Amino acid sequence: MSAGPEATLTALDALSPVDGRYAHATAPLRAWLSEAGLIRERIRIEARWLLHLVQAAPALPGADLTATARQRAGELAREPDAAAATAVKAIEARINHDVKAVEYYVREQLQTAGATPATLELVHFGCTSEDINNLSYARLLQHSRATLLLTLEARIGELRALARRYAEVPMPARTHGQLASPTTLGKECANFVARLERARTRWAQVVILGKWNGAVGNFNAHVCAVPSLDWPKIAESFVRSLGLEYNPWTTQIEPHDWMGEYCDALAAINVIFTDLSRDVWGYISLGYLRQRAVAGEVGSSTMPHKVNPIDFENAEGNCGVANALLRHFAEKLPVSRWQRDLTDSTVLRNIGVALGHALIAWNSLGRGLAKIEADPQRMVADFSTAWEVLGEAVQTALRAAGIPGGYERLKEFTRGQAIDGPTLGAFIDTLPLPADAKARLRALKPADYVGLAARLAREI
Repeated sequence: MSAGPEATLTALDALSPVDGRYAHATAPLRAWLSEAGLIRERIRIEARWLLHLVQAAPALPGADLTATARQRAGELAREPDAAAATAVKAIEARINHDVKAVEYYVREQLQTAGATPATLELVHFGCTSEDINNLSYARLLQHSRATLLLTLEARIGELRALARRYAEVPMPARTHGQLASPTTLGKECANFVARLERARTRWAQVVILGKWNGAVGNFNAHVCAVPSLDWPKIAESFVRSLGLEYNPWTTQIEPHDWMGEYCDALAAINVIFTDLSRDVWGYISLGYLRQRAVAGEVGSSTMPHKVNPIDFENAEGNCGVANALLRHFAEKLPVSRWQRDLTDSTVLRNIGVALGHALIAWNSLGRGLAKIEADPQRMVADFSTAWEVLGEAVQTALRAAGIPGGYERLKEFTRGQAIDGPTLGAFIDTLPLPADAKARLRALKPADYVGLAARLAREI
């Protein structure tokens, strides 16, 4: 294959796995976060600004668009042609400016459609490149969030189903890696549902802002050219017409604080998914969860028996890569020297990489969750040698009866000791408790000692 810039790349040639190995998984984001997606959105913004401007200021020369020019502007504002991005890149190759290339493309399209010279001068009127860029990225991240939220909702729904399915399946809990008071598998799934719902709400509620106020944010050129118009009002109505919140207080760039919040909130979701991936990985390792083998799959190049938890490992790894970028975005994007520097531009071009890795991780989790099922017998086997976990129940019963030193008694009896049912029962018989309390404690088994776990799991 030719190594030149015109070589046709395939997934095998991709430098990033987002567009190579995992190209299919990230396809839902490509329409928004690819270079072509950014160019198309810039075209939409240019065209929508022209249509908004001529409506807000009909006395401007050229505001009376010809019917064909208005129609073409409307088409560009809705959905640019499939070849538009390629055409813009050709212009950029000549002039070496990506946003100006978009302006020239829109002007060419309108000129071909019969727009007058005065109308063509209204394209990009009063704009700095960042006016186009900040609204384009805002809209792209808005669409991308909607796409990712659908996947997030699917994972939450799957975990909720597991919580209810396994609500009453007792499972030994592990604190500090050691056996602890029992829980149920469903309750542990429910915990993640609750965390993810809260994190989802936080991310979904990040307000996406946009600015439209010229070179350094003061409407300098607007007021100088046409002082009679209320430019802040026109700008605000335009930004809001795009489904964004208006930010009137900016330099040349929108400060990107909302982007920092957006990336930080998304990273928080990935942290929860990392925790989930590691927990499920651990339960598979303990044998509490089994993975259904997929026909034809190979688990190891040398050990034929293996069914590895690769989906959860893949999810953990991709969440980590995504968060390395997202944390950088959250810290870097709101920082700009004086009225602007260009460091945000090159950084923002990687936003699709970060969201792509997040989507890869979330899809991997979906595959993994679909394969797992509980092994109650394996968990019962651990319970059979975990009678010491009932020490908490006994010492709390002593406290409830007003008997001093209950904790100390159980600590001396259980800590570091191998306890079985008969041994614990004999110990309970020595305690100064009422007969009914002793009977209740003697009847208790580790697998029964789950409190309200089943109810909590069903209620999620």
